[in-house]
Amino acid sequence: MNSSKSLWAKQHQRILILSLLLLVILAASIFIGRYPKPFWMPIQVLLEDSMAQRLVWLLRLPRIITAALLGATLAVCGTVLQMIFRNPIVEPGFLGVSQGAAFGAAVAILWLGGHRLTIELSASFFALLGLAGSFILARTIKFGGWVLRLILSGIVVSAFFSSGLGVLKYLADPLTQLQEITFWLLGGLWSVTWQDLLYVAPVVVVGLLIVYLMRWRLNVLSLGQDTAFSLGAETTRERLIILVAAVSATAVLTAVSGIVGWVGLIVPQIARQLFGPNGQFTVPGSMLIGAIFGVVCDNLARTMLAGEIPLGILTSLIGAIMFVAIINRSRIKLR
Repeated sequence: MNSSKSLWAKQHQRILILSLLLLVILAASIFIGRYPKPFWMPIQVLLEDSMAQRLVWLLRLPRIITAALLGATLAVCGTVLQMIFRNPIVEPGFLGVSQGAAFGAAVAILWLGGHRLTIELSASFFALLGLAGSFILARTIKFGGWVLRLILSGIVVSAFFSSGLGVLKYLADPLTQLQEITFWLLGGLWSVTWQDLLYVAPVVVVGLLIVYLMRWRLNVLSLGQDTAFSLGAETTRERLIILVAAVSATAVLTAVSGIVGWVGLIVPQIARQLFGPNGQFTVPGSMLIGAIFGVVCDNLARTMLAGEIPLGILTSLIGAIMFVAIINRSRIKLR
């Protein structure tokens, strides 16, 4: 009993430390940038320079908040998928969401004028269409359990959108449209505004809240369908609610940021090593670690070089290095 209380206290302490670390990083990120000089803005400049104040309010703040939401959402979505599918190498693009968003963005660039709002709406629509297509196709497959059918459906839907994206890139004007499509696919938050944040925030906050409140049920669902059903869980309904909440939040953020990979694969591994397989602590731990990872990577993307590095490239590079380190350090497993 004492050891159990000690473990719970230690887990809560880690959550508190990560929360304080996130707050410190968010506050420091306000002063990180290239104005008035590279890498750091003195507090005195922020207090006295009206240009610096407008820069922070109109550009840095919405970008920092979006980066935190993006990292937290991708991490939580990865945690949810890995626990439900009982597979530690599943990530948010697994159900055709990322590929659907990429296809939708390309459609908007080619045929809907290429305006930012149309790109975001089209990417969101096709990302959610990819999710719906995976579920509908899974119901038509006549063999295997629900998890296996959903996995196969996700592969098919992803391949469909990937091939469609290839056709659109072939049809695009190589001097204008193809460059814009390619740049969007690299991922980045360079043009995020308060309007974009207000567009995605309601869906993201509701989605994360649903997952957080149902984190207890993830422990049951991760035991497998037969075991979960024997424990009284309504597996199909509960799994559907959690998946739709997590993936919908990911879809709308992907529409704003472009394709940002590896966050949903790496962060859940780190969270499980810190908090174990218990969803009660792994879910909030993933949110905090993902938010920290997203903000730090975005800070590096906008300060490392003279020109901004696409966020998707940086997260893939850092994620691949961390994944190798995790593999070499311990055996990846999911209870």
